[in-house]
Amino acid sequence: MQKAIRFIYLNTYSFLLLICGIAVVLVPFFLLSKLFVIPQVILFIVCIKHSLQTFSTWNNKKKKYAILMERNRIHFRPETFKPYMQAPCGRLLAKAVLEDLGQKDRYKELLEFKPPLFESIKKNCTRQKPRIYINEDFK
Repeated sequence: MQKAIRFIYLNTYSFLLLICGIAVVLVPFFLLSKLFVIPQVILFIVCIKHSLQTFSTWNNKKKKYAILMERNRIHFRPETFKPYMQAPCGRLLAKAVLEDLGQKDRYKELLEFKPPLFESIKKNCTRQKPRIYINEDFK
């Protein structure tokens, strides 16, 4: 039972995407116009694709959970949580680990590693220039 609850909790965003995808299909936009069917199907595919991608990370989440538990079992080390505080799924993992360690109140200390919303949007939405590195050994 505990594993089922943990699976549901750590995959909250996957379930939300799955529910959104199903809700998009259930809305009868075709009654308004047949042209609404195409964006509706595209949105459904995008939601389901991302939902399945995040569900497929379950084994990776279990490994990271075990690593965080082992590193913080004796002494609380906030720097070990830093990479996990960058994304919402990682923050759920950090909360689960802290709860199982009995240090739920320490989550406030980890919030300093959480990037501000606008900074993360700017970082993820800026155009990146590709760089090509040539290894001199293969000339």
